[in-house]
Amino acid sequence: MGKMGMMPGMGTMGSMSAMPPQVSSGSPMMPGGTVVSTAAPVYEQSYVENIFRLNLGKVGTFYFTYENNKDWNAKVYTGVLEAAGRDHLIISDRATGQRIVLLMVNFDYATFDEPLVYQYPGVIGNPVGGRKG
Repeated sequence: MGKMGMMPGMGTMGSMSAMPPQVSSGSPMMPGGTVVSTAAPVYEQSYVENIFRLNLGKVGTFYFTYENNKDWNAKVYTGVLEAAGRDHLIISDRATGQRIVLLMVNFDYATFDEPLVYQYPGVIGNPVGGRKG
């Protein structure tokens, strides 16, 4: 009598040996043990909120425009950059300690009186040979 229900190439339970997959360091794995292959390393992209996050603690001047506002169409804020998110940033006034949450939808530009840390996607640290001011 043949072995019913067995697929060709399968032995008995005692002779099955499963080799774990080769996994490079840092490769993500699914709960079932499947290795997720990634073609290239994933780097944080160069968005303004990421530039702000790299420069927390620096004093800046932030320019905002508020459309359809008769009282104050444009405002300028100066303060220490405390936090930055995708849709907001938080600055604080050193003199008063007051913190202001500003929405990025109204953001125009910012100026700083000191060099900024800027990390290009895929490059660790500041690029060598940057502009000299």
